[in-house]
Amino acid sequence: MTSKSSQSAGLALLALAMGGFAIGTTEFGTMGLLPYFSHSFGISAPQAGHVISAYALGVVVGAPVLAVCLARLSRRNVLVGLMLAFAAANGLSGFAPSYHWMLAFRFAAGLPHGAYFGVASLVAAELVPPARRAQAIARVLLGLTIATIIGVPMANFIGQIVGWRWAFALVALLALATSLMVLRAVPLMRVTLHDAASPLAELAALRRPQVWLALGMGAIGFGGMFAVYTYLASTLLLVTQTSATMVPIMLGIFGIGLTAGNLISAWFADKALMPTVAVVLIWTAAALALYPFMTHAVWSMALAVLLIGGGGGLATPLQARLMQVAEGAQTLAAALNHSAFNFANALGPWLAGMAIGAGYGWGSSGWVGCGLALGGLVLWVVAVLGDRRAQAALSAPAPAQ
Repeated sequence: MTSKSSQSAGLALLALAMGGFAIGTTEFGTMGLLPYFSHSFGISAPQAGHVISAYALGVVVGAPVLAVCLARLSRRNVLVGLMLAFAAANGLSGFAPSYHWMLAFRFAAGLPHGAYFGVASLVAAELVPPARRAQAIARVLLGLTIATIIGVPMANFIGQIVGWRWAFALVALLALATSLMVLRAVPLMRVTLHDAASPLAELAALRRPQVWLALGMGAIGFGGMFAVYTYLASTLLLVTQTSATMVPIMLGIFGIGLTAGNLISAWFADKALMPTVAVVLIWTAAALALYPFMTHAVWSMALAVLLIGGGGGLATPLQARLMQVAEGAQTLAAALNHSAFNFANALGPWLAGMAIGAGYGWGSSGWVGCGLALGGLVLWVVAVLGDRRAQAALSAPAPAQ
């Protein structure tokens, strides 16, 4: 790759990462804004939490539906359209006149999420040589992980100073900026959709067991990280007994771990994809198993949160794995990866909440998370055995005529 083409690819990847930053800011930032809009609408905090669920439901629904419907369109145009829709839905969220309208607008905002990351990952993979595809995907997801360090605190600060509605306006502006950047940068690389792509070809991905196994690794294995993250603030306040000012610091430490895990796992995934998935799952299980023993001191909690955040490195190799096994159904498979992660975002907290509610303590979220990570590892074993059987069948001599 020449220096000029490398620079053009870098600009395109920056544009794609900006979209990830906008999405990450609203996905994680809305949790911190929950007390403000719950007060504004006169509803309880648990009821306001349904706004978070509405967004996640939008991701789960929108990823496969939009991926199939938009399969034959130019990927650049799809990305621009998705970001414009995302900007509109977040702008409307800032103008929501009631709780029920807020639910509708957050569901709409979630619809482009998975499709954007799916298509952006495919574009990123085409911008670089095959040996660097996982790292290119990681640069797209880097926008989301950096959002947990910069974008989320920024949105929370805006919500405190000038009101929660302006935080959604910020996200809308970021999405509009992404649309313009993609429109200018991506055409330089002449990235277009494969001619063979079609809705029926995309749906064919769902017939492949290896696609479902990869999605299962994300839906179950990633649930472990969310099991702890959801209850981290409560654990810090009630078990570690730290001040409320320490909570955003710990969330920032988690974001640092998430970013580092994403970059490191991407480098290794380009060298050995499936072994990298296994290592990340084992890392996550070990960190979550240690978590219950590290909740009583600030320094040990900081270390535990950093290590658990590193488990976020599972996203990039799983995205690359889906691209590997999906064959002609690239767009749908890549988008479904984010549906799987949002399923994990629901599964982990639900199971951990059951353990906490049963009286096992806030630290029990770590045990639940460890079990989920090990469940993802079991699916990895099944997938590897399936690969070996397929390889053996291909190398077996043809029967004599």
